[in-house]
Amino acid sequence: MRARRSVRPVQALAGLLLASALALSGCSGADDASSGSDSGAKAAAPEAASGAAADASGGGARQATSAPRLPAAHIIRTAELTVQVKNVPKALDAARSSTENAGGYVGQETTSRDEDGAEETRVVLRVPVDRYEDVLADLEGSGRLLERTSKAQDVTDQVVDVESRIASQRASVVRIRELMDQATKLSDVVTLEGELSSRQADLESLLARQASLKDRASLATITLSLSEKPVVKAAEDDDPGIVDALAGGWDAFVTTLRWIGVALAAVLPFAAGLALLVLVWLRLIRPRLPRRPAAAPATVGPLPTARPVPRGEAGQD
Repeated sequence: MRARRSVRPVQALAGLLLASALALSGCSGADDASSGSDSGAKAAAPEAASGAAADASGGGARQATSAPRLPAAHIIRTAELTVQVKNVPKALDAARSSTENAGGYVGQETTSRDEDGAEETRVVLRVPVDRYEDVLADLEGSGRLLERTSKAQDVTDQVVDVESRIASQRASVVRIRELMDQATKLSDVVTLEGELSSRQADLESLLARQASLKDRASLATITLSLSEKPVVKAAEDDDPGIVDALAGGWDAFVTTLRWIGVALAAVLPFAAGLALLVLVWLRLIRPRLPRRPAAAPATVGPLPTARPVPRGEAGQD
């Protein structure tokens, strides 16, 4: 009995040790598997990253090659110059030569003279955009620059919009013509012809606007004013004196006489016409009118004589 009791604890201890060894071996195997999987994931990560980078670079290259081209910039440039020169015709010839040498042309031109005989000219010049600055420099150097104003307006969006609308309008015109070819009823043909005329008119309007925008963007506009008369600015502390007062009074007197003369000249035709009418009335019309008979003088009877007063009544009075 005692031998059997001693054997059972030994067997139990051996089983416990065997179970612990199996548990430890299982844990180590799991750790090895996890470490192996981690190393495999780490090894696969660079490959995946390199593949993704290659795909991204390839896609970016394809996107860069297939990206739409940006539209060319369309900028309208305008400038206004006021230059004082010694000889206006000579400076104007130089401006024309500079503009024509740059590939442009001369537009509207206006020349006038003031009361002192000084000549003034205003001319519009159209020059290519790439020679715009050079021509401006030449014009500024022709004399004394008094004023300069320049402006740049970007109309690229308008040009792109007009081009898109033109393409749509052309496609619409083509569709209307195809429908006209397929139409069999006279009423349909008439309706389609009216629609075609309207859309063609819109297309021509868009084409004209496109041409105007491109012309204004390709050729800059310079408005040049040439003057021989210097600009004189009065001093702020220059108070009027006696001579100035006399000159101002004389000018006012002459101006008053001038306006009176103008008023009399305006009234003179009416006065002459009225005098002519009175003369015609007195000399031609009035003598021919029938005269009325003269009225007979009124007859007056004999005046009553006064009776003498009796003496008795006179004494009583």
